[in-house]
Amino acid sequence: MIYTLPYKTKQFFFVLIKISIVVAAFYFIYQKLTSNSAFNFYDFIHKNGVFSLKRFVILLILTGINWFLEILKWQKIASVTKKITFKNAYKQSLGALTASLFTPNRIGEYGAKAIYYTKDSRKRILLTNLLGNILQMSATTFLGIIGFSFFATKYNISLNYSKLLLLVIFTIISIGLGVFIIRKTKLSIKGFSLEKIKDFILNYPKKLIFYGFCLSLLRYVVFSFQFYYLLGVFGINISYLHAMSIISSMYLLASIIPSIFIFDVFIKGSVAIYLFSFVGANAFTILCIITLMWVFNFVFPSILGSYFVLNFNFPKDDL
Repeated sequence: MIYTLPYKTKQFFFVLIKISIVVAAFYFIYQKLTSNSAFNFYDFIHKNGVFSLKRFVILLILTGINWFLEILKWQKIASVTKKITFKNAYKQSLGALTASLFTPNRIGEYGAKAIYYTKDSRKRILLTNLLGNILQMSATTFLGIIGFSFFATKYNISLNYSKLLLLVIFTIISIGLGVFIIRKTKLSIKGFSLEKIKDFILNYPKKLIFYGFCLSLLRYVVFSFQFYYLLGVFGINISYLHAMSIISSMYLLASIIPSIFIFDVFIKGSVAIYLFSFVGANAFTILCIITLMWVFNFVFPSILGSYFVLNFNFPKDDL
């Protein structure tokens, strides 16, 4: 029905939608930072005198490297569908971040990136974005399992191995059953044929998958080091390897706990408080670090992304 509207009316609604997305993103950020009256984020930082210009710049540099790697990864893996410049990948990544910030589990990122492309390319872009997220999750899982193994050994965490074995067997059976269903059926999910999804993944250039996984690992190293740096800023002095075993365990456990993105900070905060209690870290300090990680890696980039949302235009082929 929108295609039958006059051009000026469509432009008005388009501008209204863009402004609404930016306003909703900023309102979400404001609510997240001010909703917990029991924890005064700003007073806690000021009282402890933990920040200087030098530290702030270092944290910004680490954030910049983090997003540089993510944007570079998107530029490379999206090139299978359409070659794009780093500048365009930058616009798409930060614009999609802003548009998806307040959506459950950041699901809006898929659609936000897809609309930068023409209609005939959007399904492939959706699958490419899924692949990029899988690569990042694979890096989190790989390093998280290593870190959690060291953590469990150091602190003698008792595990129920019989239940763990059952979980592993159940997971293997579920994956095997899923693969069997994909191979033997022609079902579709919201317009995506499972056969086509399988073919897309199997035929995707292996070099690009390896390249994307390496960038995901590097990105993980950067933002985990940023977390470690903040530990030092707040006076939690533990060795890098010791801290990494806890940090990687935190990201692993937080990633496998079902949640929607609006509670992501609280999920990570709860897990981090439990894990860092083994080294006697103050709960408020850990909450502050989690919040700062969110501010630097999501809030600041989404502020930049709001500019690209407001200046977004559909591809010419779709006009």
